[in-house]
Amino acid sequence: MLRSQFEEDLLNLHNQFYEMGMLVSDAVSKSVTSYITHDKKLANEVIDKDEHVNEHEVKLEKKSFEMIALQQPVTTDLRTIITVMKASSDLERMADHAVSIAKSTIRVKGTTRIAEIEKIISDMSDYVKKMVDNVLIAYVKTDEEDARMIAKMDQRVNQFYHEIYSSTIKIMQDQPETVVSGTDYLSVGQYLERIGDYVTNICEWIVYLATGKITELNSNRQPDE
Repeated sequence: MLRSQFEEDLLNLHNQFYEMGMLVSDAVSKSVTSYITHDKKLANEVIDKDEHVNEHEVKLEKKSFEMIALQQPVTTDLRTIITVMKASSDLERMADHAVSIAKSTIRVKGTTRIAEIEKIISDMSDYVKKMVDNVLIAYVKTDEEDARMIAKMDQRVNQFYHEIYSSTIKIMQDQPETVVSGTDYLSVGQYLERIGDYVTNICEWIVYLATGKITELNSNRQPDE
């Protein structure tokens, strides 16, 4: 009886984590769409929905602690619970960065926009969203191989950021009127780059879940804030 209840609780943890992940994926996508299309209504929606993400994290953490205290799980079960706790914290930070992008949308006044930079930001966002969606599937399947592959995708995210950085700096030097929007582009690029780092963190937790080993997959990441 106890065991089947525990297994049901574990399954619920998995499902709630996946739901939280889908909310975050949606937030990332909508925040950049709002930024590129100057849609302040959509940006406000991202900011308002962030509360749901936070509620999910609190609920997951509470349930995880409860299961550890009451069931005293060992080995694989304990690894599952630890993975959910750690990875949900990474998801929550990803959502915070999506909120920062949405806030940039609301801040932007009628400044001079740079279409070519916005195109790179849009492509970078599509790529990051693909990473987020893929990592959720890898998590559900506990797929170590996929997790390692997704972590490698982060190198392309860094390339996107360098493209945005070098192009923006050059345009800002040539056209001083773009300095305000250019500074914002650098921030948005950096938020997306950090989201890529958090996806890599989750990849590491999937590898831990599959193997029991803590593994660093990308050594060139920024330290956590």
